Amino acid sequence: MSAAALLAPGFSDPVHQTQRAFRALMAAMAEPGRVFAFSAPLAPPAPLTPELAALALTLADFETPLFLDPPLAASDDVRGFLAFHTGAPIAADPAAASFALLRDGANLPNLAAFAQGEPDYPDRSATLIVAMDELKEGPLQLEGPGIPGRRHFGASPLPADFSARLAANGCLFPLGVDIVLTAPGRIAALPRSVRLVEGG
Repeated sequence: MSAAALLAPGFSDPVHQTQRAFRALMAAMAEPGRVFAFSAPLAPPAPLTPELAALALTLADFETPLFLDPPLAASDDVRGFLAFHTGAPIAADPAAASFALLRDGANLPNLAAFAQGEPDYPDRSATLIVAMDELKEGPLQLEGPGIPGRRHFGASPLPADFSARLAANGCLFPLGVDIVLTAPGRIAALPRSVRLVEGG
């Protein structure tokens, strides 16, 4: 691990900045597919993005195992930064993770590999936090709680079969994973309650 990782600071005002990040996340979860501004005043070691880092520092602690995709897991600096600032253990098995940080959205892992929750405890599912280049209005047509009528949503890069994956995840409700998408200065969410309009 490099000295840069050990010295990379977390939030300068942890109480207020984590509160702001959490409020932005909750707003995104409440209005699926709507893109919100998201402030992430951090400079984590690459390839961890400021937005992924901000959510990790807001959500993760020693009781919430983190799964890292290959680009993040390969970096000792990233692992050191997360360990120092969150105390969260790194889970080698995605099914054991409370949260997943995913840097390579185009190679999104199989959603079924992550904890889906249990019938009596649907909250024991994983939340996937994914870095995108762009969040925008796009080809996906969404319905469900928090969406008046329908909402059009798009993000890039995503796997070519993302629509099918999202539809399959929605069919598991109240089980399934929640997906949070980030881009520079932006956040949006696709919780398990989202329904993909057929043909959308």
